Amino acid sequence: MNKSNVTVKLILMNFLEFAAWGAYLTSMGSFLARSGFGPQIWLFFATQGFVSIFMPALMGIVADKWIPAQKVLSLCQGVAGLAMLAAGFYAMRAGADIQFGPFYALYTLSIAFYMPTIAISNSVAYNALEKAGKDPVKDFPPIRVFGTVGFILTMLFVNFVKGGDGVQFQHTYNQFFVSGILSLVLCGYALTLPNCPCKPKSAGSQSFAEATGLSAFRLFKQGQFAIFFIFSMLLGASLQVTNGYANTFITSFQENPLYANAWGAHNANALISISQISETLCILLIPFFMKKFGIKKVMLIAMFAWVFRFGFFGAGNPGPGVWMFILSCIVYGVAFDFFNISGSLFVNENTDKGIRSSAQGLFMLMTNGLGASIGTWAAGRVVNHFVYNAAEPSWSTAWFIFACYSLVVGVLFAILFKDPQKAAKKEKEAVRNVEA
Repeated sequence: MNKSNVTVKLILMNFLEFAAWGAYLTSMGSFLARSGFGPQIWLFFATQGFVSIFMPALMGIVADKWIPAQKVLSLCQGVAGLAMLAAGFYAMRAGADIQFGPFYALYTLSIAFYMPTIAISNSVAYNALEKAGKDPVKDFPPIRVFGTVGFILTMLFVNFVKGGDGVQFQHTYNQFFVSGILSLVLCGYALTLPNCPCKPKSAGSQSFAEATGLSAFRLFKQGQFAIFFIFSMLLGASLQVTNGYANTFITSFQENPLYANAWGAHNANALISISQISETLCILLIPFFMKKFGIKKVMLIAMFAWVFRFGFFGAGNPGPGVWMFILSCIVYGVAFDFFNISGSLFVNENTDKGIRSSAQGLFMLMTNGLGASIGTWAAGRVVNHFVYNAAEPSWSTAWFIFACYSLVVGVLFAILFKDPQKAAKKEKEAVRNVEA
């Protein structure tokens, strides 16, 4: 397969991967609130974190040891798609009598198999690029851009398309149908991707950790890698907060006479899509920033971008203050990409090939697993206290608390994490001095 064909195949893979997620991720909160599950919004998004604690690592081990990664991608997307369609059909049939238990169970099954595909699709892409003689650091970000394009298009689709009842998909179960169908398309398409062979079995005996892929956890023995993963968890706490609450927050302005007719209040997903448009542009900056500034400065930029992401939400409104919402969405591209994509590339460049899928799963565990679950749980307590259980709801207070948290994390990271590029340079200089 020539290099251009590889690029096209990976572009379509990334497009479908994130289009399936974008169909509901930013709008599900609105559906849940309308279904009477507003106080449980945090649980649905925290569950993405709960399953990411073990599923990405487990599927990464399977891809490293037993089944080629592209086939694991197909299997996971197939199960995720079917379960998401089932969740949509249940919500449609139940109507106003929708029960938390059945819907939550189907949703959980779907995301349990979807979340590993983010890391696995990265492994498939890195492997295909390396086999084609390309540099993942340089060539992957422009490909990954099309994942964000897919995310944006499905966000806009569910925002503007209405069902037979005249209600936008972003507020109804139809968003789950869109997601499920796209996952099933990727299930079939993944089988056509370049083969990503498993690690060859060694001739000698293997330890349990080597046989199961748990050897990736030995990365914690490296001081700076341990700090990197711990702060990945702390920053991961911010990832799902706006996904869970931004649509519901912006839509709530419809109840305020001052903003009841504001365009933004009625088109929350379209407004939020500016975040993903920004993300598309920021991905293209990653190769330059990674080589120019190194992983530490790039991640610091992401951490302080989260401060502005939350702060502008707290200060803005969909009327005269809509410019603050727009700025919040613009800085989101930096906040998300400079952390997620750069972190994934850092892991890929600093781990052995035999544990790369497992290491990507470990990164996923720390960010979208422990970080997202703890962060979304904490965010839920904050929002429930200041919004759903308050006599006078105050979304602004909640957003400002999230901004302060991100600021503290950024300052601590600046103090504790040492840039590996600078450390390597100092070691070389030390060796030269000794030899001299």
